[in-house]
Amino acid sequence: MSLDQSLCKFLQRPSIPVRALFQRRAKHHLIDGMDLLAHFDILTPIMAAPPPTLEPSGRDRREYYRITVTLPICLQPETETIEGELVKQSVNLSAGGIGLTLNSLFQPEAILSCTLLFPDQVLFKSFIEVLRVDPVAYPLNTYRLHGRFIRLTRDDREQLVRYILQFQREHLSKHYSA
Repeated sequence: MSLDQSLCKFLQRPSIPVRALFQRRAKHHLIDGMDLLAHFDILTPIMAAPPPTLEPSGRDRREYYRITVTLPICLQPETETIEGELVKQSVNLSAGGIGLTLNSLFQPEAILSCTLLFPDQVLFKSFIEVLRVDPVAYPLNTYRLHGRFIRLTRDDREQLVRYILQFQREHLSKHYSA
């Protein structure tokens, strides 16, 4: 395998250290009299994986269907021991996360307890990680919170998907039925 093929294969599988790749695959470390390993340390910071970001990729954001519904909701820091009051408001909801407008400012990376009251008085409790908080121009001291659900069990996520599909069916029958 040529050096170019080895590097291409490495770039497709970034979990393999390049130095180990050279040591395993190259019969010798010299190409045209140049020791590849001697100059490798210069490339390490350049080739390092980018740091993780809190902003999900476009693919992550679109993995689940989103719908905007009005629901009773309570968001509070996960460390809060007293259950807060449910307030009815517009929520952009998917099985992956939530977006809503608040008067409280939460910091990115904060973990919040999220309680939603679904139809038929079904209480749904989960945790969200705050991805970002954007100020809203009007009214003052209002923010748009973007968060993703964390620590969801498979059953909880499936329950969330079922309610979102129910909301979608209701919306379609209300607006598009004959």
